Amino acid sequence: MLKFVTSALSMTLNGVIAIGLIAYSYSATAAKSETAIVPPEMIEALVASVIENEQTPTIYPDLIDNPQAHCLALNVYYESRSDNLAGQYAVADVVLNRVRDARYPNTICDVVYQGKKKPSWKDPERMVMVRDACQFSWYCDGKPDVPGDETGWANAQYVAGSILFANKYRGITESATHYHASYVKPYWATDSSMSHIGRIGSHIFYRWD
Repeated sequence: MLKFVTSALSMTLNGVIAIGLIAYSYSATAAKSETAIVPPEMIEALVASVIENEQTPTIYPDLIDNPQAHCLALNVYYESRSDNLAGQYAVADVVLNRVRDARYPNTICDVVYQGKKKPSWKDPERMVMVRDACQFSWYCDGKPDVPGDETGWANAQYVAGSILFANKYRGITESATHYHASYVKPYWATDSSMSHIGRIGSHIFYRWD
């Protein structure tokens, strides 16, 4: 069974408080392995249990005990965990820019989970997300939203915590509200209301004027 030791460190750096988040250790046989990936069978078993009991899945300890920071970390994880550090902060910055924009919801979680809904076929009185119709595709792709990469999840939480609570790299995107992967070109990117900001990491950023 996995057991984790977590700690949060705060330090003063250039006149601001930087949040350092250090995580994880395995117990028993897991402690001998340096692999930071949860076995697929563990994820499948957890997801099955979650579906059956309608619970929120959690594998790794949350290094940030704040619901809004958690939502931001999830978006950083799924949108940019393989990106460089600047790219991860840029993705987080876009979410915060949207929160400040009256055209979007006014909380981080509502921005991250924004998308089209429809009545459930099982229970018409319950609304569910329309697949592939969310602002951030990972939330409506039909896959379980359970971080399976321990290192990637810890990094995402660090990025979310430091930009949210210490303003680290806040404004890196120059008020961008949109982005897309560098290998695609969505229809909205050529709209006259979109100002091209530039590329950061593996994404290209735009501001909706």
